[in-house]
Parts: sequence; C-alpha cells; structure tokens
Amino acid sequence: MFLEALAFLFLNLLLNLAVSASEDGFIYNGFPGANLKLDGAALITSNDLLELTNSTKQIMGHAFHPSPLNFQNSSDGKIFSFSTTYVFAIIPEYVNLGGHGIAFLISSTTNLSNALTGPYLGLFNMNNNGNRTNHIFAVELDRVYNPEFDDIDNNHVGIDINSVISNNSHTAGYYADDTGLFKTLTLISGKAMQVWVEYDGEKMQVNVTLSPLGIPKPRKPLLSSTVNLSTVLLETMYVGFSSATDGPLTTHYVLGWSFKMNGIAQKLDYSKLPSVPRTKHKGRSKALEISLPLASSAFVLVMVVVVFFIVWRRIKFTELLEDWEAQYGPHRFLYKDLFGATNGFKDKELLGTGGFGRVYKGMLPTSKLEVAVKRVSHESRQGMKEFVAEIVSLGRLRHRNLVQLLGYCRRKGELLLVYDFMPNGSLDKYLYDRTKPTLGWDRRFQIIKGVASGLLYLHEGWEQVVIHRDIKASNVLLDSEMNGKLGDFGLARLYDHGTEAQTTRVVGTMGYLAPELARIGKATTLTDVFAYGAFILEVACGRKPVEHRAQDDHLPLVDWVLENWHKGSILNTLDSRLGQVYKVNEAEMVLKLGLLCSHPLPSARPSMRQVMQYLDGDVPPPQLSPTYVSFSNLALLQHPGFDDRLISDLSSFSTVSHDRR
Repeated sequence: MFLEALAFLFLNLLLNLAVSASEDGFIYNGFPGANLKLDGAALITSNDLLELTNSTKQIMGHAFHPSPLNFQNSSDGKIFSFSTTYVFAIIPEYVNLGGHGIAFLISSTTNLSNALTGPYLGLFNMNNNGNRTNHIFAVELDRVYNPEFDDIDNNHVGIDINSVISNNSHTAGYYADDTGLFKTLTLISGKAMQVWVEYDGEKMQVNVTLSPLGIPKPRKPLLSSTVNLSTVLLETMYVGFSSATDGPLTTHYVLGWSFKMNGIAQKLDYSKLPSVPRTKHKGRSKALEISLPLASSAFVLVMVVVVFFIVWRRIKFTELLEDWEAQYGPHRFLYKDLFGATNGFKDKELLGTGGFGRVYKGMLPTSKLEVAVKRVSHESRQGMKEFVAEIVSLGRLRHRNLVQLLGYCRRKGELLLVYDFMPNGSLDKYLYDRTKPTLGWDRRFQIIKGVASGLLYLHEGWEQVVIHRDIKASNVLLDSEMNGKLGDFGLARLYDHGTEAQTTRVVGTMGYLAPELARIGKATTLTDVFAYGAFILEVACGRKPVEHRAQDDHLPLVDWVLENWHKGSILNTLDSRLGQVYKVNEAEMVLKLGLLCSHPLPSARPSMRQVMQYLDGDVPPPQLSPTYVSFSNLALLQHPGFDDRLISDLSSFSTVSHDRR
C-alpha cells in the first residue's frame, strides 16, 4: 500500500513538471527545475523564467538544452526537418532604448565564451564572424540598428548563418489572418511575444513567424527563405538561446520553449507560463487639495512667492522646442533631467573642453545610466532643423568602436548632446600624460584596428556616408576594457548648417588635415583616411603629428617617419616607452600603413576597407616604392597652378598600386 502511494505521488510529480522530453523533442512550460546548460549571465529566476541577461552593460548569456540532437541523416547527409516555438520578452530599463537582442540558435558547441556582446549577440566575434567553421544557425530578434551587420531597421527579425549578417530579415511584426495587413510589433515593449521557427528538410525552407502572445500562429510567416543547411548543421547539434547587451540596460527573458525533430513542436500551455516582470514606474505626484480661506493677506503673500518660484523655475529650465521636433520623441532629453544628472553642470563633473564645447559626466535620473553630456553653442538657428535631423539619424548608428550617441536637447543658444559614458577617458592622455600607465603594443594595435573598423562602418557600413572630419587621439575614447571608440562623428556638420566653429572654418585639427582641403574645402572619405594615417603614426610613435621641438628636430611626424624609412631605421620611430616589447612585422606594417594613408595625394591613399584588409592580415603588408617623394615637397604640388594629370602621374611613383575594393 505504501509503495503504491509512493508510486502514485511520483507519477503525479512527473505529470506536473513543466518540462517533458523525448529523444527527438521536449517542451518547457516555464522553467522550474529545468536542467539547462547555462553560462554567462543566464539563470532560472525564482518565478521560473529563463533570464538570459539582466540590466547590466555589455554582458551575454547562453542557455542550451543539455543533450545534443541528431540533425543529419548519416546515410545520405540530408538535414532532418525541425520545428520550435518559444515565448520571449525584452524589457528595457529606459523607455524606447534597448539593446541588443536575443537569438534562438543551433550550434555545434555550447562553448561560446569567445563571443562578443553588443551587435554580435553573444554568438560570434570580430575574427570569426562569417566563418563557415562556426556551424551556427540562428534566428535573431534585434532592437538595435546596425547596418554593418543587417541592412534593415532597428526592430527586426533575421535569419543568420554563421554570421550576424542576416541572410534574410524583416521588420518585427505579423500578417493578420483576417485582413492580410502587416502589423508592426515593438520588440522592447516589455510584452510577451511568441516565435515559431520551422525548417522543411526536403524543400530546404526556413519559415519564421512572430505574433503577440495569445494570438494564434498567423498563417503567413514573417520570413520565408530557402536555405541549404547541409554545410551548416553537423550530425549532432545543440539547441538553445543566446542574448547580449551593449550600452542601454536591457533584460531578456524566455517564458516557455518547445522543440521537435521531424514534426511540429508541441503547443505551449499559456496557463503554465510565468508572468513577465513589470518595470516599476514612478507615479505622478498628486496635487494637494488646499481649502484655505483666501481672506488672509499672509496667504496671498505665500501664493505670490510660490507663483514667482514656479515662473523662475520654468524660465531656468526653458527649452527650445519647435513643432518639427515632436517626431523625434525619445531622442530628445529634458533639460531639467540633464541639469540634475550633471549636478547643475558643476565644474567637478567636467570631463574636458574642446573645440566643440564642454563635456560633463552625468547619471540619468530614471535609468541610472552613466552618460557624457556635451554642451555645444550655436548662435544661429539657420539649418538647425536639418542638423537635429542628422543628429537623430546618427543616433541610430551602432558599432562597438563608436561612442553611442543617445539623444539631444536644445535650450536657448546651445545644443546638448548625450553620449554613452567612457570611464577611461580619451586616448591622448595615455600617450602623453606621464602619470598614466604606458599602453603596450598589443593594446595600441587593437585600438588602431578598432578605430579603423568604426571608420569603415561610417564610410561604407551605414545607409549614408558619414565623414568624421576630426579623427585624432583626443577623440578616441576608452571604455572599461580599454577598447577604443571613435567619438564626435558627424558633429562638424553643425557648422555646415549656418554656424561658425570655435577653431577654423575648415573644421579639423592641424596635423590631421589633408592638404587638398586647402584647395577644395570639402571633406571626403579620403580626407578621413589622411587623418587616420596621422592618428596611427601618433599612436605608434607616441608623438603628436605637429609639435614644437628643438631646432634640429622640427620635422612633422609623418616626414620624420618617412625619413627614417629611407634610412632603413623606421622602427626607431616607435614610442621609446615600448622598449623592445612589440611585434616587429606588425609594428613595421602599421608605420608603413600610416605613411600610405597620410600621402598628400588622395589617389595614392587606400580606402578604409583596404586598411582593414592590411590590419587583418588578409593582404600582404603595404610596400612603399624606393622613389617615394618627400611628403613636404609633394604637398607643394597641391597648389592650384599645378596640372592635376601631373600630380596623378607623380603619385604613381610614390606608392605601389592597390585595388579599391
């Protein structure tokens, strides 16, 4: 009798478990006691949610079903059909500011510790992104706009094969069965949504469908793509989820998950799914109801003081807001919030001062996100509408080597720009401030590559070409892990819309300005390449492009490096603080690349894509011709009186040819 009762209790326990499994499928209705393989930030919460990331910057989390599944027929190599459905929720800490996303994946391994956060979604890194040896199939739900990886908007679903460059992608949403109309869904709404991913092995077709939780699966899929997975999926693979954050604080949840090989995934039981945590919003303060007699002169005096204070406060925090700015919504910050975040723009919060204004450290009151607030003066309203539109557009740029522009505010004669805060400050301090630790060669090389990657994204990776126009060490900021991020991109455009810069009309810094700017006055991608060349020589040599030294040592940095190259002593130009701790071939390649990028003739400079090929080692190091003409002398040819064909002919003797790809 006792054994029968015990067996009954055991059977009842099994029936009530949220997960059931077989050799070719499983279902999790919530995750109480789920035996998942977790790493990173992933965990099972006390209320049975699978939490992949929490509200922490630049973290990732992975969760895998513990046992591998058989995806390939060993006899003929064909990939089996499979089906999965899951319910997820993405909850941002700050309204309309979330990143990055969540991905369902099929992987040959559960060890993704070498992956990166942010746009790589915890799946890949800069070195293996796109490699066929990854053996990863994923469906991503991404909230951040990143055209380097996806040519789609900032709220999309994508099918990824061994790369975060999606094979096919679409704005998040679903097609209503009754009308056939497409309805957009906001991935970071904080609401639960359901995804279906189905692969037909015979037709080699992937269908991805999305809908709000509770709405039956739409008949028309959001994405339908023909994909041959025979080279992607191995005989046994793991299934699971990956998620990653970047700057904006975001939490990613999975509420339930069902998977099936060679069949339809079992339907989830909504009644057993855990609830989505709700973000707590501060309630509005309620006005006190005052029922005091108005006969007292003392009361009238108090009211006058109160009214005066209110009027004074409104004047103090008055913003310049025009009708056309209403469309920019969350990109616009309240001045009073920025005033409070920076403690009233006190000097103790001052991070630095440059040609474009003063920069203050702050913490946003609601999200507790650390930011840098730049105050830029603008005396003219001419072109301000166009510039603000550009600022909002640039706020959609997403790259791990660009400082994130979060939004703006306008007040009287100034524009306030809000950026992600970089705790280690600007690179120039580590090059010239002797109180700072010396940067080793490996770190310098990674910063050089990172800035090149960010600049390539600005030139070629976005929907528009963005010219930076002020690349220099002081505009490269270092995050908590000493990764270099390029800042102030696009800011110089303010002065094209009717205001004057505090430096020169040709915006930029001496030593980084390409010589043709004096002739044509127009910045191009190749003027950015020139500045980048000066920048990498500066980082490698630990010297500014132009600086006042002793009378016998007054050459510009680029000419000094060129002179040493002619002498066969180019490595002698490296920063003496490096000692002998550097990679000879790598250092020599960087110095030659700096000379090539800094060439006075635009046609002789490589594109940023070619620069990345050199730095990645995809092409042989740049070779400079022995007849390389002195930079200072060749720069004289930029005078308007010289024939352009003569300049072009001379450039052919200055460098080896390189394809512009």
